[in-house]
Amino acid sequence: EISAFRRKNLGFVFQEYNLLDTLTAFDNIALALQIQKCPHDKIKEKIEAVAQKLGIREVLEKYPYQLSGGQCQRVAIARALALNPKILFFDEPTSALDPELTGEVLRVIRSLADIHITMVIVTHEMNFARDISDRVIFMDKGVIAVEGTPQEVLLNPKEPRTIDFLNKVL
Repeated sequence: EISAFRRKNLGFVFQEYNLLDTLTAFDNIALALQIQKCPHDKIKEKIEAVAQKLGIREVLEKYPYQLSGGQCQRVAIARALALNPKILFFDEPTSALDPELTGEVLRVIRSLADIHITMVIVTHEMNFARDISDRVIFMDKGVIAVEGTPQEVLLNPKEPRTIDFLNKVL
């Protein structure tokens, strides 16, 4: 039941993309849909739609080694989005990217917020978290230290560990 719930409701975008090098971008996106036994014509339709939204139509026939880090991350996002998840989880989506590509991926994620998909994002990009979030949870050593609005947690922190962290990264 847990596996079925996860496949139906959750999408995951991993820090290191988790793309298969032997598959094209199209086939990497299609893989999860094929596992869900989605009809071939629907797979093509879904991939075309997410590729258009994420600006990766021109890379669908390329292999991961032929793509930039930002393109790989957008393919990974497309793979998750093609499943129409209720919640999309991101694990440090920009950690493997240079600053220019980081901005590119953050713009893509911000555009997803505009379509009101629920996202849980693990990030060290505090300005991005402040700008895009409805709620922020600050964790310290695997434990929730504080949670609240971006205003409460990031702009007016009261908890000493949060203040210390923000002073170091901002």
